[in-house]
Amino acid sequence: MVEHLPLRPLWLCRRCGQPWPCGAAKLALVAEYRDNQVSLFLYMAGCMHDAIDDLHQLNPSETGSASGMFDRFLGWPARHTDSYRVTTPEAIRGEGTSS
Repeated sequence: MVEHLPLRPLWLCRRCGQPWPCGAAKLALVAEYRDNQVSLFLYMAGCMHDAIDDLHQLNPSETGSASGMFDRFLGWPARHTDSYRVTTPEAIRGEGTSS
């Protein structure tokens, strides 16, 4: 059975044909990188770079917006992980107080 991997240079899922990373690929990536979320962001940043290059070579006018590509490759892990949140001493002190 084919895994939910990117079909380059189109950046579609080899299995379901959706833009990669598809929903199933995202779930697999979160599970694979659950103990090292920074590596997930680095991997996805590399994929985004490759996708921009590949898609631009195929059709420069259809590459997509920078914000769309960012959300496609890096926005979703930021919404599904805590690794991007910065904890400050002020935030920690504020957790114990209620307004």
